[in-house]
Amino acid sequence: MTINFKKTYRFAVKSALYITLFSTGLVSFLTYSFFTFSYRFSLIFAFAIATFSFIVIQYRVERFIYKKVKKIYDDVSLLESSTFRNQPITTDMATLTREVKKFATDKKLEIETLKVREEYRREFLGNVSHELKTPLFMVQGYLSTLLDGAMNDKTIRKKYLERAEKGVERLIYIVQDLDMISKLEIGELNLEIAEFDIVKLIQNVFDLLEMKASKKDILLMFDMKYNKPVMVVGDQEKIQQAVMNLIVNSIKYGKEKGSTEVSIEDLTDKKVIIRVTDNGEGIEKKNIPRLFERFYRVDKSGARTEGGSGLGLSIVKHIIEAHDEKIYIDSTIGVGSEFSFTLEKAKAIKKLN
Repeated sequence: MTINFKKTYRFAVKSALYITLFSTGLVSFLTYSFFTFSYRFSLIFAFAIATFSFIVIQYRVERFIYKKVKKIYDDVSLLESSTFRNQPITTDMATLTREVKKFATDKKLEIETLKVREEYRREFLGNVSHELKTPLFMVQGYLSTLLDGAMNDKTIRKKYLERAEKGVERLIYIVQDLDMISKLEIGELNLEIAEFDIVKLIQNVFDLLEMKASKKDILLMFDMKYNKPVMVVGDQEKIQQAVMNLIVNSIKYGKEKGSTEVSIEDLTDKKVIIRVTDNGEGIEKKNIPRLFERFYRVDKSGARTEGGSGLGLSIVKHIIEAHDEKIYIDSTIGVGSEFSFTLEKAKAIKKLN
């Protein structure tokens, strides 16, 4: 690629000026001391010296400087597509220094970002592999046992087929959740915006999860009795899934004989905030920023025994953000956790893309 130089004459002009002033002053002093002083002679001499000095400095010294500058640009412009390549090259040292420093800083940030992404990609692939291979190996194990002769025993055959079916259901659950997240991220999952009663929706979720909560003797409840409907705007099916995922999460990490409390509060004239609070084990602060990552689990072993795809909170985040709303986390170790998100009130309905 041909490099176009943006030449600067500042260095040559200054240097020529210094030489001219010194030479003219010296000649003027010698002329005044030993001959008759002449302004005309001094001006002609000054012009001649300035021109000669400028030519020598600009077209002799610059050749050496340009070669060094070109090498610097060649060294730092590693990629043809780099924006650094598209900029005019200057031989002004101050400008060059600033550009090189900026280039180096930008590249450092880019490298750090790539390192973080690579680490996330590596961890994500490892988590996906772990989540998928567990049910796959389970299904394979049961089917292999049946094929090896256990099929003839009706009791074992039924038990193993039922367990294999659970493994397949787990795989389907993971794939469906991944598909939903992918569609939410690229905007292919359209939201059906409508008005609905959030109190009734939460009560429906309580009814669906009552048996799951009873296994750990966890009480699902509102913070108060809501005698009137609280009308909000959103995709009712998606919001129900978000609420369900949050409550399932609170049950999973809640302590036995504990509780999960849901409250609905006015946040502003146009917004309400829904809070899902439990009195479980709590979450360490270092883990909070990563809670919404796919397959991220605070308790790597215990959480898997509870089942689930490991994508619940990630789906919640994508659903809430698809509604142009916010989700928040507040947690204290040994006290419990609170997940909250905002929704628009029905009277402030607007069109969402």
